[in-house]
Amino acid sequence: MNLIRLIWDELIGMFIDDGALATQVALLVALVTLAVKVAQVPPLWAASLLIPGCVAILGASVMRAARKG
Repeated sequence: MNLIRLIWDELIGMFIDDGALATQVALLVALVTLAVKVAQVPPLWAASLLIPGCVAILGASVMRAARKG
């Protein structure tokens, strides 16, 4: 049973190394989707928010990892 758990953790770790990073990106995508659907923001404008948003999230994640290590 312990081996199955180890394999599962490694498999998930390949795709989601930093849980906070994945959560923040998913939240950004959800907010942009809501902006398009509810606030009637033009899709091109909303899409233009994704790149700088993801870059900012990635930068914060790198800085957080640099402080830890």
